[in-house]
Amino acid sequence: MKKELNVTNLEQQDQTVACERAQDHVQHDRLQSVIAELAAFGGRSDGGVSRETLTDKDLQARRYLIDLARSRGCSVKIDDCANLFFRRPGTSDLPPVLTGSHADTQPVGGKLDGAYGVLAGLEVIAALNDAGIETLRPVEVVAWTNEEGCRFGPGAMGSSAFVDPSYLPIYRKSVDTKGVSFGDALDLALEAVPDVPRRLMAEPMSACVELHIEQGPVLERALVSLGVVTGIQSVRWYRIQVTGTAGHAGTMPMGERVDAMAAAVGLAQQLYAYQAVEAGEKLRLTLGRWLVSPNSINTIPGAVEFTVDVRCADEQVLVQFEAALNKITQAYSWAGQIEIESIFSRPPTHFPAAMLDLIEMACTRACSKASLDAPLRMTSGAFHDAMYLAEHCPTAMIFVPSKGGVSHNAAEETAPHELFLGVQALAYAVTSLANA
Repeated sequence: MKKELNVTNLEQQDQTVACERAQDHVQHDRLQSVIAELAAFGGRSDGGVSRETLTDKDLQARRYLIDLARSRGCSVKIDDCANLFFRRPGTSDLPPVLTGSHADTQPVGGKLDGAYGVLAGLEVIAALNDAGIETLRPVEVVAWTNEEGCRFGPGAMGSSAFVDPSYLPIYRKSVDTKGVSFGDALDLALEAVPDVPRRLMAEPMSACVELHIEQGPVLERALVSLGVVTGIQSVRWYRIQVTGTAGHAGTMPMGERVDAMAAAVGLAQQLYAYQAVEAGEKLRLTLGRWLVSPNSINTIPGAVEFTVDVRCADEQVLVQFEAALNKITQAYSWAGQIEIESIFSRPPTHFPAAMLDLIEMACTRACSKASLDAPLRMTSGAFHDAMYLAEHCPTAMIFVPSKGGVSHNAAEETAPHELFLGVQALAYAVTSLANA
C-alpha cells in the first residue's frame, strides 16, 4: 500500500510539473501576432472587425485557422455544421479535451470576443509542442459556427447542433436579411474546404474549457486579471404585442383614444420599477426591440410590439418576474388587446465544482507568477458556447477583463498581458485534463 501511494504521489507531481511547463511555454508575442493576423480578415479602419458567420471574410478566416493549426502539427476535421476541429494527438484514443470558441463577429465587432478563445487554444498547442509534452488524451481546439447569431438566428448554432444534431435541420431553414438560408451558406462553406475531412457530431469529449473576454466591467472594477466563471445566468425572452386603435393625432380627443404606445410606455415604466424595487441588482432587464405601427408622426399608434430580456443567476427570480409581468399587463385592459409570448427560456448553467477548483488553481498560479491578485469567481451574464457543451461533458470557463466593459464594438480591448495570463491559465487546465 505504501509503495502504491508513493507511485501515485510521483504521478501527481509529474502531472503538476507538466501543467506548469505548459503554462510557462506560452509565448506573449506569438499570441499577439496571430490575434493581429486573424483580425485582418474583415478588419476595419476604426480597429474593429466585421466578419459575420459564413461570409467570404469568415471563410477566408477559416482557411487561415486551418493553415495555422496544420503548421502546429494538428489534423483538421469539420462536421456538418461547419464546426472546425484542430486535433493534437494523445498517447491514447480516449475522448479528447476540448477548448476553443468562435471566430465570427457582430456586423461591427472587435478583434477579440470569440476569436481570442480559438487562438488561445492554438497557442496552448504550440506551448505543448515547445515544452515537448505528450498528453494521454488528445487536445482539440474548436472554432464553432455562428455563435453570434446576427446573420442567422439563433446564436450558438454550431455548439448546440454539435451537442444535439437534431437542431441542424431546423437551423438550415434560417434566412438572413438578403434571403440566403443558413443551409445554403453552410453548403458553400463545406464545399470551400475539400481538403478537410468530415467528422461526426456529438462525439464524446472528456472535458471542455472555454477562454473568453468578460464583455463586462466586473473584473476591471475589481482590479483582478482573471475570472473563474462559475456558471451562466438564466434567461427568459418575451415578445409583448399591444393592439390599440390607430387614429388621427389632431382630431381624436385624448380621453377617447386606445393608444397602443401609451399602454406600452406604461408597461415599460412598471417593469423598470419592478426591477428596481423588487429585484435590484439580482435581475437584469432589457426592453430591446420596439416596433410601432403605423409609425407615422401624426397617427396614434395602433400597435406596438416590444421585447423583454430578463436574466438572473437565480431561476426563482425569473419565475417571480414572469408572475409580475402577467399581473402588470392585466391593469392595461383599457389599451385594447395585450398578448405576451414567451420566445426563449434557458435555465442557469452551473459548472462542476471539480472543474472550478482546477480552473482556480490554474488561474492562481498564473496570477501569482505575475505578482497579481488572486482570481475572482463570477457568473457570466452573456451566453457562450460553453453553455451547450456543459450538457455534453464537464465544462468550465475563464474570463479576462474587458476595458470599460466594452464588447461587440470596435473599441473592444483587453490589455495584452491579461490576454497572455488567460492563455497561461488555459494551458495549465488543458494539460491537467488531458492527462487525467
